[in-house]
Amino acid sequence: MSRVILHADCNSFYATVEQLYQPKLRNTAMAVGGSEESRHGIILAKSDEAKKRGVKTGDPLWLARQKCPGIVIVPPNYERYLLFSKLAREIYSEFTDSVESFGLDENWCDVTGSKRLFGDGQAIANTIRKRIKRELGITVSVGVSYNKIFAKLGSDMAARDSVAVITRDNFRETVWTLPAGDLLYVGPATKAKLQNKCIYTIGDIARQKPEYLRKLLGVWGVTLWRFANGFDDTPVANIDYESQVKSIGNSTTTPKDLVTDQDVRITLYVLAESVASRLRENGFRCDTVQIYIRYSDLFSFERQGKLAFSSCTSDMIADKAYELYKKNTEHRPIRSLGVRACNLIPEDFTQFSLLPEIMRNEKRQTLESSIDILRYRFGGKSIQRAVMLADKDLSRVDPKNDHVIHPVSFAM
Repeated sequence: MSRVILHADCNSFYATVEQLYQPKLRNTAMAVGGSEESRHGIILAKSDEAKKRGVKTGDPLWLARQKCPGIVIVPPNYERYLLFSKLAREIYSEFTDSVESFGLDENWCDVTGSKRLFGDGQAIANTIRKRIKRELGITVSVGVSYNKIFAKLGSDMAARDSVAVITRDNFRETVWTLPAGDLLYVGPATKAKLQNKCIYTIGDIARQKPEYLRKLLGVWGVTLWRFANGFDDTPVANIDYESQVKSIGNSTTTPKDLVTDQDVRITLYVLAESVASRLRENGFRCDTVQIYIRYSDLFSFERQGKLAFSSCTSDMIADKAYELYKKNTEHRPIRSLGVRACNLIPEDFTQFSLLPEIMRNEKRQTLESSIDILRYRFGGKSIQRAVMLADKDLSRVDPKNDHVIHPVSFAM
């Protein structure tokens, strides 16, 4: 039996939610943007009026104002967005228990088993669309198809508050004429490689030989060929499914460029404490640390290294991160830093040892767990390292509480 998959995409999600709370912003050129003071100043979402004037998600705020003089920029309120995301999922769950998030504002729903109760895929999509609008005050575009990839393409093609259907019979006419970059996971680098070989549309991808795409893009090339030909059979996860945590990390764009080793060390400690706290909170240790560095000219790279033994202490994570920085730095101003703990091991699986360095690490973990409790009770800055006092602007960054955990992506 052919599956019936929906992909619901909330239109201009952040901006629409803000307009609900601030009616004066309705029917105006407005956008949700990050903080310019902390150098997170980009457009996160924009209204239709701003979109018509050329404003794009990811534009720097200065560029958005240049494109659209008079645009109103409001700060993000993630608690609101998380609430509306949850409320939308509750509506989807009334039609199926197969609901899978793709970010806060997008969800796949497998309604194959719901047709007898609610009608065909298009009828269910229209019912959901009307309920979201009536009950939440926002709108969704819904794609209907027989697989997840084409369902997402359908929601991308659908106008605001409407439904698009892609079937086995019409996908060649509907999908194959679209630019290759519209296919899920064809990013700018992949798009450039395809264009260098005169592959411009999704149909061009579909008509290639799989082995040719494998040579061009690796194993991912064959996956894209399957996507383009409608062979995706990836199931929609159950609404209660929780994916295995594979890594835990935090990054930040710093209030000023980092130009000295001291600046970098302070920021790495801030990030390492956040990562270590989240490791302990989730019952993990890591045996690999990865750093992300982005220079002021926007060139970025990642490097990683293994720890001597698995740990969840900020000292070991920060020291390894700093070691990686020293080995790979080009001594240029740094705009953004990130620290990630990889190769996670459940704490219960860690073997007891009498080696002195491991015993010291165990004592350190006990100490940091106690600090977690104190910070929970009295605030994140109630206990700080002395090095943090050297630059209060850098140490003021709070990546743990500022970090929004989005639902896991399709590829994970």
